[in-house]
Amino acid sequence: MAFTKAAIIALLCGSAAAFTGPASFLPRAAGRNAMSPLALHMDAALIVQNKGGGHGEIGFHLAKQLRGKGLDVTLLQDATTKFDTPPFRQYGELDNAGVEVVAVDFSSPDAIANAVQNKAYTHVFDNFAKNVDTVSTVATLAKSWGVKNFAYVSSGGMYESKNAQPMTEDGPTKATGQRGVEEYLASQGLPWTSFRPQYIYGPATNKRDYLDWFFDRIVRDRPCPLPGDGQQLASVSRAEDVASMLASVVGREQIAAGKVYNCGTNKFYSYQQICEMVAQTTGKQLAIKTYNPKDFELPKGAFPFRNDAFFVSPYKAQMELGWAPTCDLAQDMAWYYQSYQDAGKMTKAMAFEADDIILSRP
Repeated sequence: MAFTKAAIIALLCGSAAAFTGPASFLPRAAGRNAMSPLALHMDAALIVQNKGGGHGEIGFHLAKQLRGKGLDVTLLQDATTKFDTPPFRQYGELDNAGVEVVAVDFSSPDAIANAVQNKAYTHVFDNFAKNVDTVSTVATLAKSWGVKNFAYVSSGGMYESKNAQPMTEDGPTKATGQRGVEEYLASQGLPWTSFRPQYIYGPATNKRDYLDWFFDRIVRDRPCPLPGDGQQLASVSRAEDVASMLASVVGREQIAAGKVYNCGTNKFYSYQQICEMVAQTTGKQLAIKTYNPKDFELPKGAFPFRNDAFFVSPYKAQMELGWAPTCDLAQDMAWYYQSYQDAGKMTKAMAFEADDIILSRP
């Protein structure tokens, strides 16, 4: 659903009466009363969702899948979100599915606690926290509820680049905020599980850069500058598959407790292969220029992936959680191309300064 400013203010003030907009935009009370007899028989999930970025669409798809598993679902949404952008402008679909959506000021521990006051949940999915400070309030609440599982959306970007490819969960990691969250959850004695996603695409995506980079150039008959030899493999996963891996902990809580799972597809494609798929889908001629990244000082974002191969293996989740991806980037190319056109990207004016620097050298 799309929230008006008045609706958000009303929610943050904790007063439904303060909102005078259409009743259909007013979220129901968050969660299920802890004293309800239903609390003894039905699982209930709390999703804590960020305002966007590379993980912005996960909560949307996860909420639908958890409802499909029969759970009561409440989604706490960062109140600073731009609700007129995807996937948030499609939250009406969640309302129709019976998901309770509540806008919350995540900078306020009191606001978070008030949003779930007198409620109880069996599962928590945190897709917001980036460090200990931003997870502690929800983690404390989760302990008080005695949750079956606390699933945390971490990041595959924490792995050291020296890892063998594909990277596995036991590889060395950097000291990041997300790694700190994992360590904190373990220290709290929670039945926690961490998922480390990589590059995500899909319907209602909040960040299109990963694949749009290739379409932007190929539909305009521009060469694609690829670092190295272009044979580096990437794990580019569809959002529904990422959400389904998170949802797979339901019913497997004891297996998943205290563990980390890489969250990505098992179908890897090289940078060159992605170029070739886009060219075939658009009917354009493909031109590729490879380069040595060390020969240039390029701005951040010059290329959407790492210069070197950097991709995760989901084998552990497949074996322990019974998870399997249902989508394939190659099969999704036609759909994605249509979404690219629908987004108005075909005619959008673009500059390619970094490309021009690379292409200017023989």
